[in-house]
Amino acid sequence: MIELPTIILASASPRRAEILRTIGWPFEILPVDIDESIRADEGAVDYVRRLAKEKADAAAARQSASIIVAADTTVTVDGQILAKPVDELDAMRMLRLLNNRWHQVMTGIAVINPALSRTVVAHEETEVKFAAMSEDEIAWYAKTLEPMDKAGAYAIQGLGSRFIEEIRGDYFNVVGLPIRLVYEVFRERLIEGG
Repeated sequence: MIELPTIILASASPRRAEILRTIGWPFEILPVDIDESIRADEGAVDYVRRLAKEKADAAAARQSASIIVAADTTVTVDGQILAKPVDELDAMRMLRLLNNRWHQVMTGIAVINPALSRTVVAHEETEVKFAAMSEDEIAWYAKTLEPMDKAGAYAIQGLGSRFIEEIRGDYFNVVGLPIRLVYEVFRERLIEGG
């Protein structure tokens, strides 16, 4: 068995912290604040990988001796990036776009191991199918405020779960931290130094 080192989670997300708690990975939280604006002509994969790296770098500047893990998640449908909604109407707009359709959830991760002077950036993609939602259901869900700090305006692990018909890929990626990928990065590239 590989002993998991204590990491610094460069995130204020309670969902990411809960995933680490669930699997027993020791961690400390160090929230960082970066500009999450999408750059012109930036695709979703490049966007989440860049933000994860910027978050990790910001945390490493404050905690240079520790292993840092950062992540950023976004949702895309028809090539359009759906970040966090700005208000209830924006959340409803996003939910209408997702209604009765498949979409993609992408999470970029960045892991910095100062002992090896290594940074690894990777990403995971999961496909999610929304069930058909009525206008009343869309309005109700937006009013719960659960969508407000979530990419794509929903939480698969919360009230939004009632609208998820099917997923293809990593469930934890949709929650916000593809833990299998993080572990794989540690095992294959950061712990063994490969």
